Amino acid sequence: MKTPTTPQDSIIDFPCDFPIKAMGLAGDELHATVLEIIRRHAPDTRDEAIKSRPSSGGKYLSITVVVHATSQAQLDAIYTELSAHEQILMAL
Repeated sequence: MKTPTTPQDSIIDFPCDFPIKAMGLAGDELHATVLEIIRRHAPDTRDEAIKSRPSSGGKYLSITVVVHATSQAQLDAIYTELSAHEQILMAL
């Protein structure tokens, strides 16, 4: 599988609205952490673009943020930072 290296190689047409999902242990700090990371890379992300959903047992929280993505590099930076954070178990 070829990794996109230039804007022409991307399968996504930028700019676009792109959903990013992060999951971790439930808690207010997870919501704040995800939002802080996203806004570092997409500062125009509004509060209305964020939705959260607890797992059936309430132990985990899934947070989806729709960002206005401008490049593959921007999305890669968001996923890299989310995945590296200790509170975030998974980023999709």
